[in-house]
This record gives sequence, C-alpha cells and structure tokens, in this order.
Amino acid sequence: MNKYFLVAIVLAMNVLNESAIAQNDGRAYQLFNEKGQKINFKKFIKKLAEADIVFFGELHNNPIAHWMALRAVKGLHEQRKGQLMLGAEMFESDEQLLLNEYLNGFISTKSFESQARLWNNYRTDYKPLVEFAKFRRLPFVATNVPRRYASIVHKKGFKALDSLPGSSKKFIAPLPVKVDLELSSYREMLKMMGSHGGENIVKAQALKDATMAHFILKNIRKDTLFFHCNGSYHSNDFQGIVWCVRQEKPELKIVTVNTVEQDDPGALEKDLAKRASFTLCVPKDMTKTF
Repeated sequence: MNKYFLVAIVLAMNVLNESAIAQNDGRAYQLFNEKGQKINFKKFIKKLAEADIVFFGELHNNPIAHWMALRAVKGLHEQRKGQLMLGAEMFESDEQLLLNEYLNGFISTKSFESQARLWNNYRTDYKPLVEFAKFRRLPFVATNVPRRYASIVHKKGFKALDSLPGSSKKFIAPLPVKVDLELSSYREMLKMMGSHGGENIVKAQALKDATMAHFILKNIRKDTLFFHCNGSYHSNDFQGIVWCVRQEKPELKIVTVNTVEQDDPGALEKDLAKRASFTLCVPKDMTKTF
C-alpha cells in the first residue's frame, strides 16, 4: 500500500470524525415523541403525568438516562402533587422488607447498603431515586424476581418452579407463569443467544417480566402514578413487562420511555420512535458509569 493511499485514508477519517462532531452540537440528550418529533422536557413530563404507569427504559451504564429518570421523578412528583410511587428492576421482591425499613428510618444507610443486594452502580445511579423517595416519603416497590429463581428457570425451565415451597412462591409471579414466548422481543433474544442458553434463558427473562408486572399490579394505587425504572429491553415495543400488565389490566394507561445512543442525538434514526411512547436519545460517546 503506497504512502499516498495511506494519507488519503487518514484524511478521510478526519473528515468523517469532524462531520460527526459537527452533527452533534454538544447537546447531552434530545427527547422525541412516538412520531419522531422533538419535544421539550416540560411537555415530556406533562405527558408522563397523564399515565397510570410509566416504564422508564434505561441503558444501565448511561449517566444521562439515570439523571433523566431522577429529573422525571421530581417533575412527576410536582405534577401529580405527591401522588407518586416508585418501583425498579434493580431491587428484588424478597428485599421489600429491608427497603421499607430503610425508607421509614428504622435502619441506617450503612445497614441497608451492606445487607441489600445492590447493583455495582447503585450509589451513582439508583441511590438518588431511593433517597428522593425516602425524603418525600414515597412508596418504593422492589419488583424483580430474586435472581436465584431466575437461575432455576435458566437451568431447568418453568416446571422447576412448581416444586418450590409456598414461602418461596410468594416472591415470584403466580404459577403457571403467563407469558408469550412468541413475542418478537423474546424471539430476537433467542436468535441472538443461539446455542448459549437456548429457550430457558428466554424463559428466565420472561419470569422477570411477569414478576415485575405482578408486583406493580399488586402495589399500584388508585389515582397514584407508578414510575418504574427498568432496562429498555423490558418495555420496548410495549412487550415484556408491559405485555404482562396489559393481560391483567388492559384499562391502565401506560407510557413507555426508551433510551438510545446515536452519533447525533438531534436526529432520531428511522423506526426507533415507534418502539416506545417517548425516546431519550443520547450521544454514543457519553461517559459510561461502568
């Protein structure tokens, strides 16, 4: 390869990089509605406030998503005049008592954080939500299935749950688990995993979705907005948790948020808008929390 050709490649790469920088004018995020139209934060909160349940779909390592979730909770608390409750994938159902004891001031921060099975990025990404709930005396629901039960399904399938004692079954969705493994989200996961886990890994994911839906519906209150924080894939395309909720309570008004990353957050890529009620678009080069 001659040196002139190498120089041409380098120059072309520089032009592409400069073009990407030019496209991104420095904004940290842009919000879009389901039609792909830009909206501002004030209108976004107003629309979320009309819902019974908001599923805020995040990218777990994206700081803008976590910051926006906190901003949304604060905005909704004001809009709904305190009629707000929180829930999150990041807490498992058997941790509810511990979470309640902390929120109600019975145990210290040190005690709570040493005993709970907290995600590695809890202190930077989820603690602000918990502390806001504690300060405002808002209910916070631990919705996810304990990971040991998801592990059982991953290894042995749904039938293995039948032999669990009744004291264990209270932490999972009612059996038999009501899911549709033909949903596109599950089929895509199965295709992506290939021979690494097979159908049981999809069933474990479905158990999580069904259990989160179960505890949302078990705890939701009339005239109170339930704000649920979860990975985007649990609510994208109105499947996952959303599908499970709608099987039981189709009359509830549900609003979803999907977080995506692009080189240019100011122009949403085609077909992404239809995956949720609203899309939070952030730059690909945004610093990650882990």
